[in-house]
Amino acid sequence: MGARRDQVRAFWRWVRVGVVAEEAARRVGFAGSTGRWWFEQAGGMPPLSLVVPARQRTMSIAEREQILVGITSGKSIRAIAVELGRAPSTISRELRANLHHQRYAARDRSSSRRRKPWAYSPHQAQLRAERRLARPKQAKLADNPRLRAEVQRRLEMNHSPEQIVHGLRQDHPDQEDMRVSHETIYQSLYVQGRGALRRDLTRHLRTGRTLRKPHNRAGIRRARIPDMINISQRPAEAEDRAVPGHWEGDLIVGKDSASAIGTLVERATGFVLLLHLPHDHGAVAVQQAMISQMAQLPATLRRTLTWDQGSEMANHAQIADATQLRIYFCDPHSPWQRGSNENTNGLLRQYFPKATDLSLWGPGFLDHVAAELNNRPRKRLNWATPAQALNRLLSNPTDPTVALTA
Repeated sequence: MGARRDQVRAFWRWVRVGVVAEEAARRVGFAGSTGRWWFEQAGGMPPLSLVVPARQRTMSIAEREQILVGITSGKSIRAIAVELGRAPSTISRELRANLHHQRYAARDRSSSRRRKPWAYSPHQAQLRAERRLARPKQAKLADNPRLRAEVQRRLEMNHSPEQIVHGLRQDHPDQEDMRVSHETIYQSLYVQGRGALRRDLTRHLRTGRTLRKPHNRAGIRRARIPDMINISQRPAEAEDRAVPGHWEGDLIVGKDSASAIGTLVERATGFVLLLHLPHDHGAVAVQQAMISQMAQLPATLRRTLTWDQGSEMANHAQIADATQLRIYFCDPHSPWQRGSNENTNGLLRQYFPKATDLSLWGPGFLDHVAAELNNRPRKRLNWATPAQALNRLLSNPTDPTVALTA
């Protein structure tokens, strides 16, 4: 069975707030591969009719049913508009488009006249509206060969769509048919089936992407972690790796995002701790696992923790209170700000390959893996192991023989 329009709309709303296509599809009840196909077919660009909230564009079936109730009970257009929170002109247009005379024979046998009452069908009105939204439209660049050739020529000169728009306005000030918006150019490049510009012209864009990266539109904001403190405010001692107790953390996620392992790396020594998250890696599960693991460390090893802006750290304030850690967050899309953790996650994939079920590994095996990593000699530690370096720093923090380089 195909997807309903509301399901596809919900998919694109998840994508636009930062959820990857596969996960967005799963959240609306479809396979991850279906979401990837939807994303690729649209060139990474959701149709506006599927993203802008329906209340801002056209009426819902529920609103149309309420209109029927209103006109049946004799209410005025203005009264119906007030109940729906719509403009009276919107209700008036809806009725003009869908209200019609319906002939039927009078039941009174004593009269041979036929009456013509007004009839309004919410479901018929909804079907007509959806057909209008789905009707095929000829792309402007496909319908204007001269404009298409000019846009293509400027793209091949590596002009950006915005530069093309303004260049056309300057070169053809009095020719409306030579006007085009930058969004139309992007649509023609990225969306398959538009029949206007060749997809290979995307290589002339600065990004060189063959799929457009989703961006938030006005009114839709990416969820932020409340009261988070940016990495720019992290103390300098954490940056130079001279003092132990400064950690970096992240999750490695298993197949279908159903399982995860939390990774904690001490910056000065590379010492690793792993968090067991077999079935849930939400904020509460991460909070409980981290508090349990960090509580086993002495206070001198609980100074700071740096994490990315993942929602699993929404309870960072509770973690900080329980562990006495000061928690800082990286800038978006800046994995190098957790370089030690990123490198360690790469090593962990030797034990936990991508797209595998991480719930199969119990806490005992995680401890075994962490012990192996902590007993591997490291070049940046002058071939000492993270365990040896950590013990040495704990016993003598000013020992110059432990060379801890970045």
